[in-house]
Parts: sequence; C-alpha cells; structure tokens
Amino acid sequence: MKRRTLDLLFSIGGLGLAVLLLVVGVVLTTNANFANQYVHDQLAAQHISFTPAEKLSDEEKKADCLREYAGKPLTTGKQAECYANEYIGLHLKSIGGGKTYADLGAPQTALREQVAQAQQSNAANLADLQKQLADVTAQRETVFKGETLRGLLLTSYGFSEFGRKAEQGALALYLGAALLLLLSVAGLVHAFRTPVSETFAAPERERITT
Repeated sequence: MKRRTLDLLFSIGGLGLAVLLLVVGVVLTTNANFANQYVHDQLAAQHISFTPAEKLSDEEKKADCLREYAGKPLTTGKQAECYANEYIGLHLKSIGGGKTYADLGAPQTALREQVAQAQQSNAANLADLQKQLADVTAQRETVFKGETLRGLLLTSYGFSEFGRKAEQGALALYLGAALLLLLSVAGLVHAFRTPVSETFAAPERERITT
C-alpha cells in the first residue's frame, strides 16, 4: 500500500472520530447545563436560606459548610447536600431522641392502645397518657416532614452530581477530539509531503550474490 494512501486513511478516520467525540461532548454539555439549571430553579423556588453566621448554634458552627454558606440562599446541589445533612440532619437528631419516623411508630401505636384502655377503665393517668401520645405524634410528624425535605434536597444534590459528571465527561471528550484533530492534521501534512511512489513497509530486494 502506498504510504500517502495509508496516511490519508488514518487522517480521515481520525477526523471522523474527532467529530463524533465533539458531538457527544456537546450532548453531555447540554445535559449538564440542563441539570444545573433545573436544580437551581427548583431549589430557588423554595426560598430556603442558610442561617446567618451570628445566629448559628455551637453545634451548627462545627459544620464547615454551614459557616461557608451562612446567610446565603440555597440554590446549588452542594448547598442542598450541606443543608440536608448538616442542618436538617443535626436537628432531627434532637427530636425524639434521634429516632426516625419509622422508629417512632411503635411507641405511638403502644400509647394509642394504652390511651384506649385508659379511656375504657377511666384510669387516673388518662390525661398523662394522652399528653404523651400528643407529644410522640407531634414528634413523628415533625420528623416525617424533616426526613421528607432532607430526602428531596439530597435528590437534588444527586441530580446535580449527574450534571457535574457530564461536565467532566464532556471536557474529556473535547480534549480527545482536539488531540485527534491535531494528529489528523499532522497526518494530512505528512501525506502530502510523502512522495506518491513511496510504499509502506515495502520488502527490501534481496541482493544478488555471485
């Protein structure tokens, strides 16, 4: 095969692959922009803001991100992760002894049964049991709301991470496309500088010995 032909084949193939990488990179960039904008719009619509620095409790001040974002509106995935884990998560631990919504279900059910029995027997501790039931019910409702908001914020954070990964992938594809483009151009230059008659890996003629 002629050396020029081989150079042209590799160069044209490299150009085609570079275009393909560029197209995929543009698609990833578009998806990343959509993810970032969607997360921003959804979070901004909630009008959540971080507690100002001067109002942070001693426990809250232990979280670096709460100090970093103090007083700022919550609009990004990283901020959503911080608010969910360091702010909501911290306050959920102080409700019901750190029990989850599911954990509080058992004591709530038990108190309901005790209240029902106390009402039937007109027990003296009925009022106390009713107060305990009201407290546990309020705690469970608060934990449910907190866990729900925390889950939604972490979902937004996860969605934003997909956008960040897409940005990284797009950058890698752009760099790969640029490298292939340079190699292809170099191949084309070499092809047109190579004599038409030159062959690739042509076998050397055996010397005739006498």
